[in-house]
Amino acid sequence: MLEVKGFTKQYGTKTAAKNISFSVGAGEIVGFIGHNGAGKTTTLKCVAGINPISNGEILIDGTSIKQDAVACKRVTAFVPDTPSLYPYLTGSQYLNLIADIYQVDSKLRKERMEKMAEDFEISHAMGSLIGTYSHGMQQKIALMAAFIHEPKLLILDEPFVGLDPAAFITLKSMMTDLCQKGGAVLFSSHVLDVVEKLCQKLVIIRKGEIVATGNTADIIGNVSLESVFMEMNAHD
Repeated sequence: MLEVKGFTKQYGTKTAAKNISFSVGAGEIVGFIGHNGAGKTTTLKCVAGINPISNGEILIDGTSIKQDAVACKRVTAFVPDTPSLYPYLTGSQYLNLIADIYQVDSKLRKERMEKMAEDFEISHAMGSLIGTYSHGMQQKIALMAAFIHEPKLLILDEPFVGLDPAAFITLKSMMTDLCQKGGAVLFSSHVLDVVEKLCQKLVIIRKGEIVATGNTADIIGNVSLESVFMEMNAHD
């Protein structure tokens, strides 16, 4: 579903990501971990087509993001670590706007919106302005917007921040369901125990370069992901 080949991103003379290669297959949930400033957000934004890449190639469902970014974005959804929503729209209006952009059938969008609102326990607030929402409620709306068109590739940057325990569990279930339908998920998180339990594969980045990638079980062996992560970054 996603192939990153020799990807490099430079900002002037600074290299934020260098010669990165990894893949995410259909049905896989892949954890992308690293310290703050390691290059996670830079990489995720380039995969999502928000920032241009300096060198290398990114393919989404076989299509080059450099050759046809719009086609890639049609099958992708991205939730940043700090979502920026429209405060003067209601939750329902915002989700309908996103559904319009992705041309989701009216009946289908209604069913999905109602189910997600119920699952996230936010049905009562869908008619209220987003500007009145708490941070956690805004995070829920951003996540619902990402799932509204059932993307083939879901990209999440620290998606669990600000969520209450019930929403935390709901999101994990939604990610798993998406993959069971043939989609794929790539997400970054500092909650290493969740990454360890939820992800079939891991990509670990350090100072803009990949230091480990592969099956979770192969990378952590008989220890915890936390132990592996701390050992890899012991000299930072």
